[in-house]
Amino acid sequence: MMIKNKFIFSKNNAEFVSELRDKVKDYFEKNNRSKYGNASIVIKSLIMIFLSLIPYMLMVSGIVDTVFLTIICWMLMGIGMAGMGMVLMHDANHGSFSKSAKTNRFLGKSLYLLGGFPPNWKYQHNTLHHGYTNIDGHDEDIAPIGILRFSPHQPLHKIHKNQYWYAWFFYCLMTLSWVTITDFIRLYNYKQTEALLSSTKKYKQLFLELILSKILYYTLLLVIPLIFISLSWYWIVLGFLVMHVTSGLILSTIFQTAHVMPTSEYPLPDENGNSKNSWAIHQLLTTSDYSPRSSVFSWLIGGLNYQIEHHLFPNISHVHYKGISSLVKETAYKYKLPYHVQPNFFSAVSNHVQMLKTLGR
Repeated sequence: MMIKNKFIFSKNNAEFVSELRDKVKDYFEKNNRSKYGNASIVIKSLIMIFLSLIPYMLMVSGIVDTVFLTIICWMLMGIGMAGMGMVLMHDANHGSFSKSAKTNRFLGKSLYLLGGFPPNWKYQHNTLHHGYTNIDGHDEDIAPIGILRFSPHQPLHKIHKNQYWYAWFFYCLMTLSWVTITDFIRLYNYKQTEALLSSTKKYKQLFLELILSKILYYTLLLVIPLIFISLSWYWIVLGFLVMHVTSGLILSTIFQTAHVMPTSEYPLPDENGNSKNSWAIHQLLTTSDYSPRSSVFSWLIGGLNYQIEHHLFPNISHVHYKGISSLVKETAYKYKLPYHVQPNFFSAVSNHVQMLKTLGR
């Protein structure tokens, strides 16, 4: 079984958490707002869905029939896929898109369109990443293939000194790995550790569901285009790869610039599995915001530039993160706690590259 990390609350930690939660609660009550998504998230979700769907329909219907326009359509689908992941799927699988649990479960299945497997993703992201952020051996977001080193506690090899160059190639493969091998490996590993992925389905059922989802995915995104698009097969396969390279690079970059940063800490629990900080303080130490003044950029990426707010309040929709960010910042400063933020996305990427260099040396 996986060792469960425990978080010990000091008095100062408890006061910070209590005060911050009261402030956020008052924010929603005074502004008469629900913590769930609003019309904005619905509009954004529809835009991202159409950004994926319309290019697909244009290609399979034969309206788009040139190599150049076909590749552009695949690229737009990749952007739309990433957008659905950040705007719609992410909130839904956190239960914050809608107050209706059924709606959240249904919309969370949009992950299938990205090639992912919801039961795996919810455990890996909601339980492991959010529960044990940047803890080596627990958080799978900092446990990629051995050619990448995202934690100072992982083995250092000579090749890692160049990872700040080649990491981007592997970022491009993120969603492609989902549709090929990663989900199968994770499901097998979770079975070995007896992780609870479903309260109603056994692992055999989940495995059959995983196989069926991949068959349907490849049928929809590869087989049908190969049949109906009038170009040579290799252009279709290339377009399929372009779609995944686009979505993978966007998603990887957005998430990695929030946790693999020079300001990020990588705490380890003691021999008993205890941490010296509370869970909330742990999130402040391991997470970073960026581009707080760019409303357009934040709109496009589903508010994921407010990663601190998201990690502290994962059950609140991203449409509210900008509004509560000032509360989180002022309360953190009041208790002399860190609140890491980069002025813009380019600064965040630059610092992420610097951290990759540091971890490689």
